[in-house]
Amino acid sequence: QVQLVESGGGLVQAGGSLRLSCAASGRTFSSYAMGWFRQAPGKEREFVAVINWSGGSIYYADSVKGRFTISRDNGKNTVYLQMNSLKPEERAVYYCARRRGNSYYTRAYEYDYWGQGTQVTVSS
Repeated sequence: QVQLVESGGGLVQAGGSLRLSCAASGRTFSSYAMGWFRQAPGKEREFVAVINWSGGSIYYADSVKGRFTISRDNGKNTVYLQMNSLKPEERAVYYCARRRGNSYYTRAYEYDYWGQGTQVTVSS
């Protein structure tokens, strides 16, 4: 079993920034790609960003390109999501997840372990 714990969520004003962290248990963290998803009330969980084991391959949802940055520190078993210029519509629970698949990185079913999520609220 792998445990993922997100932190760093909270209330931020529109246009503000927030940095999320995802701490992973185990010693195999560096072997897996890690992703961030978010889910707003009444909406499906959507892909935000993913980073491969080395950090050399990164992909973002079009909606966050240029504003969000995903990174990882394998020595700390931690993945980060720096979110800048946040918009009210980006209010959601943000989840980190370990990728299990190798075909569709934007799909939730490609990920096998999930954190409990951290709430991000963006006020207008």
